[in-house]
Formats: sequence, structure tokens, C-alpha cells
Amino acid sequence: MSKSTSFLALGCVSAAAFAVPATAQSGDQPRLGGVTVVDTAIDDEGVKVEKADSPKYVRPLLDTPQTITVIASETLQQQNLLTLREVLSTVPGITFAAGEGGFGYGDRITLRGYSANNDISVDGVRSGAVMNRNETFNIEQVEVTNGANSVYNGGGSVGGTINLVTKKPLNYDRTVINAGVGTDEYYRGTVDSNFVSGDIAVRLNAVYHQNEIPGRQVEFYERWGIAPSVTAGINGPTRLTLQFEHLDDKGMPQYGLRYFPMLGGFLPDFNQEAYYGFRNVDTQESITNSVQAIFEHDFSETLRFRNLTRYENIQQYTVTSQPAGTFCLSNNLQPLTSTTPGATAASCTVRIGNAQTGPQLVIPAGYFLPTGGRGNPRYIRNQTAYTQFDLSGEFNTGGLEHTFVLGFSSLWERFTQDGGSLLTAPTAPGYYPLVNIANPNEIIAGPGGTGGGDLVRVYGNNEYTGPVNFNHTSRNRGVQASYAAYLFDAIKFSDMFEINGGVRYEKYDGRNNVWSVAGGVFTPNANNGRTTSSDELFSWRVGAVFKPAENISTYVAFGNSRTPSKGSIDAACTNTLDANNNTCSVEPESAKNYEIGAKADLFSGGLQLAAALFRNERDKYRVASGEPGLNDQVLDGHSRVDGISLSASGNITPAWSIVANYTYLDSKLIRSVSEYCLQNPGKDNCTNTVEVPDPGAGTMLPATPDHSGSLFTSYSFPFGLQIGYGFTYQGSHALNPVPTATVPTTFNVPDYLTHRLMVGYKLNDNLNAQLNIQNLTDEDYVTTVRTAVGGSWAQPGVGRSAVLSIGYTF
Repeated sequence: MSKSTSFLALGCVSAAAFAVPATAQSGDQPRLGGVTVVDTAIDDEGVKVEKADSPKYVRPLLDTPQTITVIASETLQQQNLLTLREVLSTVPGITFAAGEGGFGYGDRITLRGYSANNDISVDGVRSGAVMNRNETFNIEQVEVTNGANSVYNGGGSVGGTINLVTKKPLNYDRTVINAGVGTDEYYRGTVDSNFVSGDIAVRLNAVYHQNEIPGRQVEFYERWGIAPSVTAGINGPTRLTLQFEHLDDKGMPQYGLRYFPMLGGFLPDFNQEAYYGFRNVDTQESITNSVQAIFEHDFSETLRFRNLTRYENIQQYTVTSQPAGTFCLSNNLQPLTSTTPGATAASCTVRIGNAQTGPQLVIPAGYFLPTGGRGNPRYIRNQTAYTQFDLSGEFNTGGLEHTFVLGFSSLWERFTQDGGSLLTAPTAPGYYPLVNIANPNEIIAGPGGTGGGDLVRVYGNNEYTGPVNFNHTSRNRGVQASYAAYLFDAIKFSDMFEINGGVRYEKYDGRNNVWSVAGGVFTPNANNGRTTSSDELFSWRVGAVFKPAENISTYVAFGNSRTPSKGSIDAACTNTLDANNNTCSVEPESAKNYEIGAKADLFSGGLQLAAALFRNERDKYRVASGEPGLNDQVLDGHSRVDGISLSASGNITPAWSIVANYTYLDSKLIRSVSEYCLQNPGKDNCTNTVEVPDPGAGTMLPATPDHSGSLFTSYSFPFGLQIGYGFTYQGSHALNPVPTATVPTTFNVPDYLTHRLMVGYKLNDNLNAQLNIQNLTDEDYVTTVRTAVGGSWAQPGVGRSAVLSIGYTF
């Protein structure tokens, strides 16, 4: 659909919706867990959250000696943030990478310079890393804990953790029905209804959503979900909450298009809105089911017990086609992909079948021959079972006030992945039909005949016309279990000083099987057919908090994280005996976090300001040993990220709210080779040289921008109108930070700045309208870039879109 046409049409509808007189707002809003519960889109209390959801955070955010960014439900609603990626895009210091299969095999997140793929939890429970979290309909708030902190959520957590807090029953009646329509075939409906009868509270959340990706021709989202929950004893000392969530999600894998950093990025021959896979074959479908039970009992006002038990089952089926091929540009040459100095672009004549003796095909200018991984299916299932017991409370010893939680948790996880191919080798003429680069959706015939080659040229588009048959070629199955015990305690010495700390012991056991499959016969992989791993992790964190005033906290904190040798369920450790790459016997990696900061609550506690200086140091990570007779990798790798974070969240006045965050990151790779190779460059299995003994030393980390920030502020007028504006800025960051002999230049992903606008109007006490415009200036930018500088692929940023929502509350 034309962006300008759909945008104008929605503008006309919006004008009509906002032309209705408004009535005055009145009444105080109830609060739940530090989040103001609002009944309209234009009530802007609640962007400030007082306390993180997990009981492991024993003190309010003001007095917690660590940077924790909380995106409240009001912020999600005001900005119409519907996916985890949209939410985290507003958190500075987070970038997204193009994982295997494009973005189709899970959220690929870098947090403050380090991967956070396996550091996502739901209600404090580690969640499967193999899915894209495309829906927030059942999310109350999102919490980002910055810096190494495996003491909270277990192994990993090098750059931080991301926790999604689900919606639970409230102790009052309220129903919110919302319907939205927008550009790019956007349609959305949600229901959030809570009823209380005696000591029983029932809450039901449901959603249906569909839209095309703004600025793209083929990619789309379509999903529906339902999440009922019930609490018995909602106002009593003993409470039982039961929750269920089902989400059915279908869309197209977002691979993007060819991207050539050496040539400046996207080339003008390509259409950034087009789809370069097979649109009638590629798909991304997932079904998520989860059940959760939370039992709580208050023995007294100072002693409480809590058990959380959760089961999650994620099934995902994806078929992806890389946007790869032999592209013949308008200059009748292929794009230059060789990184060798002095290399020249290849001609558009290629051989089919055999690179040396196959028949020649002459590709005309403006067309491409589809190649690469096309029609690759994956069937993935990830199951998680978890239980956690917490005893929390307060007590005094010798004049010292303690706020503590003592707990135990157990996690079991199983992962299965089957892969293969769907598309058989092309029949006559022996290759996929040639496709027009500028318009792959249409069959546009080019020059006929052979053009001087051996094969007659045949033309097609981005629809596959051959047979589809699943050929099973691989299976990966992993099981992982962990058991943890932990203790957190905040010791208050006086009104001005307290110590806040925690310790955690965790035992990891995992096993993994990898098979190749041919003709239904399963053959174990030679290097990691069956591997096992076992690790014991000890994590800790301690902070000292000085409070010169009741509303101000200054602190210094120090903590660590430990990462087991098999850090994720969806990957086996490697048991190879060559190339010094065995990872099954390596000790856990470690990282440390140092932080100095200050927080202040202003305007009667309505606004919180925070500032921090920090260092996140990955002081022991795996590199190849290079030493003969030592096949294991060794923990000689070393890197660090120094930074500054600034934030403001809350209300400056009752009518004026703000959420603003800024992060500066100075990343550095300190050592990229083993101690043995550093002392013996080029010897044995060492690949470094005497001239360059440590190729990576002094370079920056990938996907780690120096500057990033976001802001959203809104103002509510007394006559019912609310206006909000926001922006997101992400600085340039390195794509290939370690120069090599063949790629001596570092290439960067460009920075970008996007704007968003919100206009809300209270039509009456129950009815409100809200207009959201994302990427207001239709900024062209690039995201999720793969690291191959010679030529790979990336996603164009999401284009401008507009959504009009009508909400009814009773």
C-alpha cells in the first residue's frame, strides 16, 4: 500500500475522532505494586515504578545499588509498543543482531556490549531463547537490570538481564476494551477485564493483531492470544494465583536484503521495500503455551512465604530463504564482495552446477540468480519447568534492620530442533529463474536467448514454482537442569547508611545430542554427537548505600557473573580434538561489574533521576589455546565496557510526565588470544604473528554504540487533550572491530534518529481516543546487520506508520 495514501486516510479518520467534546477528568486512580492503574490513554501517572517485581530485589529502586530500567505498562500503552523488540529499542545500550536464519530464530540482543540472548526471563523465570516475543498484551512491565548480575537470574547475565512481568488479577473491578486501525493494514483488538467476587479475583486478557511491516512489501504479523488468571484470597494472608497464556503467532521471516558495507551499505539497484526470498514458501509460525502458579502466605507483617511454579512450551516452525544470489548490477558487473586489496568486481557470467566445467549462464544487468540457503525449514520445541521457593521478611539484630529473602530454585529445560530442506534441486533449465532486482514481486522478462552463454535465460519472480518436499537432514536435542540456593539481605545501619548484597550457588548439568540424518538414519556428529557438561557457579553482589536525605541515595556496588561452558540449551559444547576448540571441559567464564551512582526522588516522589558510572569487565572468556597437547580452549580472553548512564522517569507536574534514558559506552577488547600464543606468536596452532601478536587488542566491541538515548514526554491539558513526543537515537557501532590482513578497515553501522508522536483525547469518562505516529519523519536507517563486510544482509528500519486506537473503560 502507498504510505502517503494510507497515512492521509488515517489522518482524516483521526480528525473526526478527536472532534468530539470532552468531559473533565476526575477521581484518584488506584495503584498496584508501584504502578498507577489508569483508566484512559490520557492519564499519565504510572510511568515511574517504585520497585522491581522479583522478591530478590529487597529494596525500592531508589535504594537499590544498581541501574535498573523499568518500562511500565503506562509507557507501553502511551507509545503503543507491541513487541519486545519495540520496547527494548527505547532502552539505550541495547542493539539487535541478525541471528542465524535472519531474525527468525529468536531475539538476538546485545546489552552493553555482550550477548543477552539467553538472559530473558518471565516473572523471574528464564525463558526460551528460540522465539521472537512479538506481543505485549499480557505484559505489565519490562525490567532491564544492567551490568553483570547472575546472582539474580543464574548463569550468564554478563551485560545484564531482561525480565517480563505478566499481568495478574487486581483487587478491584475494571474492564478495558481497545480497538485500533492504522496504516499498513493494521488492525488490533484487546480486552483486559478484571472482576472481583468476595476473595476471588479473575482477570482475562486477550488480543487479535495483524499488520504489514511498514516500508516492506511482503513481511507481516498476524497473531492472537488469550491469558486468563485467577487469584483466590486476593485480600487475605494466603493467596493462590493461577495463570495460563496461549499465543499463536504467524508472520514472515525478516531477513531484509543484501547489504554491502564495503560499498556503503544498501545499493541503489535494490528495492529496500522488496522481498528477496520465496514469499510463497517462507514462513515463521510459533505457538506458546504457559501455565504458572504462585502461592503466597503471610505468616505476619514481617515474614512471608512464596512459591512460583511455571511450565512453558514453545513450538516454532520456520522456513527461511536467504536474500542471496548472483546479482548483476546496472554496470553489468556483480557487487564487489572480495575483501582482498586490489580485487575487482566479477562479471555476470556464471557456471551452473560445477564451478569449473558447468554450462555458462549470462545474467543480464538488473537481474539476479537466486542461490544460497533457500527453503530451509526448522522445527523447534523448547520446554521449561521451574519452581522457586522464597522466604522473605524483616527483622532486627543488635540495632540493625534486615530486609531479606532466602530461596531455592530448580530449572529443567529441553530443546529439540529438526532441520533440513524443502526445495528440490531445480529441474530444467537447471537453475532458479532469473528475478528482477528492482521489482522481484513481478515476472519481468529480460533479454532472451543465451546472451553468448550456454543456457537460455528464463525469468521468474520471488514465488517458488517447483515441488516442495521435506528432506530431514539434522536433529539437535539438549537437556539442561540447574539447582540454585540464594540469600539477599539489605542491612540498615542508620537512616543514612545501609549495605545491600546477595550470594547465589548454582549447579548446572547438561547434555546434548547432535545427529545428521539421511534416509531416516540418524548418525551422531563426529565432534559433538553426544556431549555432557557440568558446572558449579558462585555469584555475588554487594553495594553500600549512603542517603544524605530520605529522597536521595548514593551508592557504590560490585558484583560478578558466571557463565557455564554450555551457556544455552540450543547449542552443544564442542568435543573436537583438533584446532584447540574443545569447549566441553572449559571452566565457567566470569565477568565483573563495578558501579558508582546516585538516585533522587523529586517533586514529592513523582520523578526519579538516576546517574551512574560503571565498568562491565569480562575478565575470563574462552579463546583457542594454540598449545600442542592442550585441546581445550582457555579462559584468557579479556574485554571491558566503561560507561555512563543517565535517566529520568515520572511526573514533573501532575500533567507532565517524562521517561528519558541516555547511555555512553566505551568498549575495548583487551586480549583476544591465549597467553601461550601471546608468548609464542605463530607457533604451533597460533594464528597471530610477531608483528601483530594480538590482532584484537585495543579494538572496540561489535554492536556497542558509543552514544544512545531515548525520550518520551507527554502533557495532559485540563480540557482532555494529551500530546506526547519522543525520539530514539542509536549511535554508530562497529561491524568488524578486529582488523585483519584482508580487511584492514573497520566498517560501522550508521547511526539513526527516529521520532514518535502521540495525541490522545478523552471523549467522556469512559471513552478515549489515541493517535500514535511512529518514525514521524520516515527516517531511513538500517538494523540487524550481519557481520560479513564483503556482503551479507540487513533489515531496513521500520518506516513511518500511524495507528488510531479507541479505548472504552468501565
